[in-house]
Amino acid sequence: MCFGADVVSKLGVTRLRAMHKFQRDILLELPSFGVLLRYPRIGKFLYRSRWRQLLALRRQQEQSFLPLVAEVRNNNRRDTTGGFKCYVQSLLDLRIHEDGGRPVTDGELVSLISEFLGAGTESTAAALEWTMANLVKRPDLQQKLRIDVDAIAFACGDRVIQEAEELSRMPYLKAVVLESLRRHPPVPFVLRHVQGDDAATALAMRCGALDHGATVNFLVGKIGRDGAVWSDPTEFTPERFMPGGEGVSADLSCTRELKMMPFGAGRRACPGLAMAMLHLEYFVANLVREFEWWEADGDDRVDLAEFRGFFFTIMNRPLRARLVHPTAPVSPAH
Repeated sequence: MCFGADVVSKLGVTRLRAMHKFQRDILLELPSFGVLLRYPRIGKFLYRSRWRQLLALRRQQEQSFLPLVAEVRNNNRRDTTGGFKCYVQSLLDLRIHEDGGRPVTDGELVSLISEFLGAGTESTAAALEWTMANLVKRPDLQQKLRIDVDAIAFACGDRVIQEAEELSRMPYLKAVVLESLRRHPPVPFVLRHVQGDDAATALAMRCGALDHGATVNFLVGKIGRDGAVWSDPTEFTPERFMPGGEGVSADLSCTRELKMMPFGAGRRACPGLAMAMLHLEYFVANLVREFEWWEADGDDRVDLAEFRGFFFTIMNRPLRARLVHPTAPVSPAH
């Protein structure tokens, strides 16, 4: 999606995995660079080692992404089919009208690509891990979901479930994914800068004078676990999103009612909402169809504690489970 199939096919699995690891390492390191934003003018002098580390990571990003951008640019010149464009192609065609119609710079390209890859993979992976962890803890819910999935799989000729139309015929699957997003939203908070006289006046009642607006922190995680809206909000209960449940009216785009906002809300809501839901339902359906997910023993038992200090809500201890084929005899294999 980012660089196009033609470019990615030349990279090879080893390089792709290295790029993924590098992106994750950057996300893990980003919180430590917060002091540079806190003191934008003198931060690089006060925290020289972190500033040098940030510059090194940035150079590594440029060395990783810009050769691929060059490949896309060359393909763009040769492409006369007018077919679908990858993300980088759309960025190369972009013009910044507020700045004289100039094209996007290499530095801006690297930042936008890093944002696209980070938000498009790590958030979905985290949501998938939380979903499977809760299904491991609740084998009764897992079995109920498997019945839902198997019925559609049988109707499709017992193949991998891959069509959006097939996924839409599994109401309990969607309920499981929605409950996971309510209970463990990938992004635990959303920051927005509010400007204008009306907004400043409303906020000034609590925050004092706000001549330049204010930054508002929407605690996404707490909104989805609000006891005034949800019964037993800390419990994993997909049935709340089934007919008759309290979550049936929940609207992920928050255009009708704001009960949960795992993708943000309003005109700045996550543009990848539909894609994320498709990916989550696809992976959960096929993982449950292929294996029974059992809880491991000893220190590998599921721990639903959250890890703090990261941009995404991830598990404090990564999920480990026993995977057993539904038709295979019971075995201790992980």
